[in-house]
Amino acid sequence: MTASLASGAKLSRGGSHAAESPGVGARPASFAPSTSLIELDHVGRTFGSGKEKVRAVDNVSLTISEGDILCLVGESGCGKTTTGRIAAGLLKPTEGRVLFQGSDIWSMDRKEFKRYRRAVQIIHQDPYASLNPAHTVYKVLSAPLLRHNLVGNYAEARLKCMELLEIVDLTPPGDFLDKYPHQLSGGQRQRVSVARALTVNPSFIVADEAVSMIDVSIRASLLSMLSRLREQFGVTFLFITHDLALAKHFAWEHTIAVMYVGSIVEIAPTPELIDHPLHPYTQALLAAIPEADPRLTRSKPRVALRSMDVPSLLNLPSGCRFHPRCPQFIEGLCDQEAPELVSVGNGRYVACYRVSQV
Repeated sequence: MTASLASGAKLSRGGSHAAESPGVGARPASFAPSTSLIELDHVGRTFGSGKEKVRAVDNVSLTISEGDILCLVGESGCGKTTTGRIAAGLLKPTEGRVLFQGSDIWSMDRKEFKRYRRAVQIIHQDPYASLNPAHTVYKVLSAPLLRHNLVGNYAEARLKCMELLEIVDLTPPGDFLDKYPHQLSGGQRQRVSVARALTVNPSFIVADEAVSMIDVSIRASLLSMLSRLREQFGVTFLFITHDLALAKHFAWEHTIAVMYVGSIVEIAPTPELIDHPLHPYTQALLAAIPEADPRLTRSKPRVALRSMDVPSLLNLPSGCRFHPRCPQFIEGLCDQEAPELVSVGNGRYVACYRVSQV
């Protein structure tokens, strides 16, 4: 079922619509404001053919409201990145629909899809691979501005690039504009990636492990910058991470969805999920987070999993995919039929027989 992920009042959009060359923070005029921005409706994605088929994403339904942050959390290889690429229109789902403000993106004509792709951008995980090493920062940032006619000439493009660098805290911008990626630190490269995503004034950004390859010492500043962009420009985020501590920091007033082997197992407002996790997998993830205080680490309750092995996508278990590892496993039920993601009240959705029975 589709889970509504609204989290209170929505922020007003930053900037105004310009007739010819919208400024940073303006929105493409094609899309009227709507409460629901992105919806994944029973989305699935299968790779391969014949006996080698891999079902990377299975029956995922999410609704992300305008101005919100949804953190998608799970172990490496669980399908988070594939889900993000589907939401960004980079992968077509094998089943289900992707809706942008109520319109199926794969039923749009060429002109509508181009407008959608302008409104939705992605920040990739690896800043070392996502920037062309042969292009200067100016060339990286000016290409989309010139391609979409957002500036009138090269001089205007240079000024706009400097404005973007200031927004992402690369100052003075003149010191960075003509540098190549190899002349920048990892954190500086990721800020350039964020600036590139902002060039076309998006309303929705998929941040795929955007700070996982950055030094811990500067992660907080990057997360603060992304939060400021949401407040300043009203950008909606799908923030993908394997780290629940990061999700807690970035989306405390918003929502977390927990993914396990291609399926969503729990969705909840962040404070509720952190303080009172319901799904056994979510409980295990939280128990694994190290605490700064050694006394808290030693006193934290442990979750004794039945197995440490994550199931292979080529040989998925029957029933609930977590049941071979679950300490609350119910024989004859959990191993027979997969539980559905159901509402348990207070904006929470859980796929677990133990929780739904209680």
